[in-house]
Amino acid sequence: MTDESAQDPGAPMHDDEFLTLREGEIAAALPAQFDASLYFIGRIRTPWQSREQCPKNPRESDAVCTVELDPRWAPALEGLETVTHVVLLYWMNRTRRDLVLQWPRHYGEQRGTFALRSPARPNPIAISVARLVRIEGSTLLVTGVDCLDNTPLLDIKPYFASTDSVPEAVVGWHARRGR
Repeated sequence: MTDESAQDPGAPMHDDEFLTLREGEIAAALPAQFDASLYFIGRIRTPWQSREQCPKNPRESDAVCTVELDPRWAPALEGLETVTHVVLLYWMNRTRRDLVLQWPRHYGEQRGTFALRSPARPNPIAISVARLVRIEGSTLLVTGVDCLDNTPLLDIKPYFASTDSVPEAVVGWHARRGR
């Protein structure tokens, strides 16, 4: 990490690991200006410092991770202690934002960015349905996240199995792989 990103964990990571194009990948020019702004409401603390250590999806780890909510938002947690799972939206700040075609290591074939769950995307927003272990003040202990340590948190929502689950959903190319 550069000194800039060490001082501001929300700053993009300037590391060859994340900037190098793999064979078959294509990048696009990014727009000159942003269309919106947002607030990081906290940080997600995990045991993973590098991309190689990090699980490729939230179901691959049962590590208890910490969601450190900015104390100003603590009153917004009222009632959340009654839920078993939360939806966490977070900003994958240490990745490329210009890839339109990617060649994921674990699939071995080219796919469009919007057909993948890769963190490399124009707006690197990630989502995890995490099991809520407990709340301690403005800190949540959860399992089921797939991000590097100190990842910026965008939002927390309760997971409603009745409306958030779509059991018949299919990702055709993935299903054809027999996974």
